[in-house]
Order: sequence, then structure tokens, then C-alpha cells
Amino acid sequence: MNVASGKVVGDVFLLIAITSVVLLVIITASMIYFVLRYHQKRHPEPADIGGHMGLEILWTVIPTLIVLVLFYYGYTGFRTLKEVPADAVKVKVIARQWSWLFEYENGTKSEDLRVPMGKTVSLSLTSQDVIHSFYIPAFRVKQDAVPGMTTRLAFRADRLGEYDALCAEYCGVQHASMLTKVKVLTEEEFRQWLKQGEKKEMERPPTGEVLFREKGCGACHRVDGASGIGPSLQGLYGKEVTVITEGKERKVLADEAYLRRSILEPNADVVRGFPPIMPSQKGHLTEKELEALLDYIKGLKEAPGVKK
Repeated sequence: MNVASGKVVGDVFLLIAITSVVLLVIITASMIYFVLRYHQKRHPEPADIGGHMGLEILWTVIPTLIVLVLFYYGYTGFRTLKEVPADAVKVKVIARQWSWLFEYENGTKSEDLRVPMGKTVSLSLTSQDVIHSFYIPAFRVKQDAVPGMTTRLAFRADRLGEYDALCAEYCGVQHASMLTKVKVLTEEEFRQWLKQGEKKEMERPPTGEVLFREKGCGACHRVDGASGIGPSLQGLYGKEVTVITEGKERKVLADEAYLRRSILEPNADVVRGFPPIMPSQKGHLTEKELEALLDYIKGLKEAPGVKK
């Protein structure tokens, strides 16, 4: 086992597996014994077999004890995973179709999860659109991210390296692409990275290109002219677009007002040929961030030689 928190889950799983194998062997051996012992050739005449109080008590008490032991180890393991020390590293996890964003207490943001080795990490998970499930197979931990509520998950890594993290709840057409990495660093490396991240957040203005990446816009919208789950944003500004508004088709100009409305109220005007699945960014963007994102989209000029 390469992760401390995973050992708890692994031990419980191993106990259940061993118990299941032992019971399988005992039951299978008993079946074979009774088939041979009471075969028709040995007992051509059927006989009435009465009850046995001792056996009735035995096969009631033993399974009950087994279930109680499994429950005890499962419950204590669950409590271990939920106990979060005061010095835990706290990270906010934001799930959206189809990417992850990790925010640290000092304001640092990252598209991958970086954690210090040997320290408990406390995750607060939420979703901007549908139900997702944050799953780290190597750590044996998984927790749903649900819109409108905060769920929690804690773990502790005890070995350096990179580990896969993914969404384990089907969340749409790009579900399989909702992948990221958990990078386990030494405490010193983690402190330095966190300090650098805080400095960058304080010094840099919220550029549209960075926001486009951090907010997960690229999961649906391409900026190279090709269509993805959503329409391409290259050369979109100032172009005439066919949309569906309240069930009726109409043409609109993709001016700044249209782009703003599409970000804050994406289902008001749905571009023809694309599904109405974009989540609203209302409440997730400050006015300054929204302006930066609009400037970025407006600056995505169409490739030379391509007519609008």
C-alpha cells in the first residue's frame, strides 16, 4: 500500500475478502460432503431429518458475529478517514464539466492537486453543474461533488510521486476526459510552491486566457476554429449567430452584450446544433474577471483567409 489513508480501506477490504473466501470454502465443502454422504445410491429410501437446536443456534450466532466484526472494522476505518486534525492542509475542490479546479487557503489555484507528503489533506468539494465524484484510485478514496452543497474528504499520502485522479460518476459526453493528477511533494517543496502561487495570485491581473483555462471553458469551447461540445470561439465576436430562443430560431449579432449573456445566462440563447448544457457562471465570476474573459474572447480573431 503506497498511501497511508488507503491502508485503512485496504485492510478492511482484505478482511472482507479473506472472510468471504473462508466461508466459500466451508460452504462448498459442506455441499460436496452432503451430496456424497446422502446420495441416492446410499439412501434409496428418503428419511425425515428432524431439527437440531444446537446447529440452529450455531449458524445464527456465527454469521451475526462475523457481520458485527466486519461492521466494527468498517466503521472504525470510516471514522479514521473522516477525522481531520487541526493542522490539515485545506483545499477547495470545484468540479465542473469537464475539469477540476483546486483552490488553497492562500488563494493559490491549480488544475492539479498538490499535497505535502505525510500531512493530512482536507478537501471541501462542490460542483458547478451536475454530480461528479472525485476518485483517487491509489489512495482508495472517493467522494461525490454535489451542486448546491459541500462534501468533505480527507487523506494522507506517505510516498512521493504522481497519482491519477478522475471523475467516477458519469457526468456527460466528456466524462472520460475529466482527469487530473495528484502530485505528492516534500513539505519544503510544497511550501515553496504554495508561496510562489500566492505571489502570482497577488501580482497578476486576472487575464482572460488564464480564466478561460481555470474556469474549464476549454473543455467545451475550442479557440482554433474547430467545434467541440460547444461552438468555437475563434472569430466569434462580431459574427452573426443562429440561436434558439424560447423554442424559436433567430439570428443575433455576437456583440459584447451577447457574449456576456451567454456566460451568465447560457440557456437564454442556445446556438443551433449544440446541446444546452453550459452551466451559468453567475456568482462564479467577479465583474473584473468577466471583463477580462470578454476581452480574451473578443481578441480571438478568425484565422487569415477564413470568411465570416
